[in-house]
Amino acid sequence: MYEKVVSMLAQYLDVDEKSITRETDLKKDLKADSLVLVELLFTLEEETGITVDDEAATELNTVGEIVDYIENALKDKK
Repeated sequence: MYEKVVSMLAQYLDVDEKSITRETDLKKDLKADSLVLVELLFTLEEETGITVDDEAATELNTVGEIVDYIENALKDKK
């Protein structure tokens, strides 16, 4: 899942995948705005079949937090 999230962020934000780590802050480091984050989460929801509630979405600040959230949601779904 990490590679998928990194790839999507790199594509959405036109940045080098190598510059993105688990600790990368979406807003501070990548300058991602709310629209990009919503699009990213919506795409991840479609691809994984999970739902990210609005409250959780506002608390996901780093790449690692997004990856962990999705992986935990997928485990809970099983």
